[in-house]
Amino acid sequence: MAYLDTDDGGRVYYEYHRAPKLPVVLVHGWGMSGDYWASAVEALLADGHAAITIDHRGCGRSDRDFADMSIDAIARDVAAIVDRCGAPRVALNGWSLGGAVVVAAAGLLGERVAGIVLTCGASPRYVQGEGFPHGGTAEDVLGIGAAITADRPGFFRALAEGASGEGASEAMIGWVERGFIATGPRASTTLACLATLDQRDLLASFAFPVLSIGGVRDTIADPAIAGFAANCAQNGTLLTMDTGHSPQLEAPTAYNDALLAFIRTLA
Repeated sequence: MAYLDTDDGGRVYYEYHRAPKLPVVLVHGWGMSGDYWASAVEALLADGHAAITIDHRGCGRSDRDFADMSIDAIARDVAAIVDRCGAPRVALNGWSLGGAVVVAAAGLLGERVAGIVLTCGASPRYVQGEGFPHGGTAEDVLGIGAAITADRPGFFRALAEGASGEGASEAMIGWVERGFIATGPRASTTLACLATLDQRDLLASFAFPVLSIGGVRDTIADPAIAGFAANCAQNGTLLTMDTGHSPQLEAPTAYNDALLAFIRTLA
């Protein structure tokens, strides 16, 4: 484990689990941390692939008092950590808001990206807009900060239930809930970026393979977003799983099998 000292004076936590094959950078969803990728890291290492996990600004073990909490800032952190690790070529996997992060990071890393996985990703858009009828509204997203302020524990409990999927155990819900509660007080500003996010042109510009994974019972990210992302990409593939918003937590064996099958095609 290590820390990246950023240009704006903060520290971002990351772990580089070394192995001989293509490294996979795992970028968590809003309010979580790299810990929620543990099963995927185990599967990647068992298959010989290196894994890099990152805690977003304001989340996990990273500093909580960054002035810039934007998706673009997190993407710059991802690119800088790939540089720090000395990885000449990587695959990127982003869960939920992390999907928007890895698309932005791929724009920075260019030809060093072998492929992208969007795990119930909030990309290329998360809310409705011209030519994009999916998701909720910008007003809904922008209202989340006030909802957190009004009832932080209640809001995060409900969000954890949604992120854990139908029929989740109390242990799972509690684990996810603890991740949300541990976020810094300005983390909602990161989420607000989704109100204006539009990565359609950027995603369409990538020639490398893109695997878009959607959960048919996802109540946090409209499942139609995953299909739109696969169609938007030049070389996109849609994989639909019988899960909610967190297939890597809800169905880890099936998810890891699908992830490895895709990563092996990039080697």
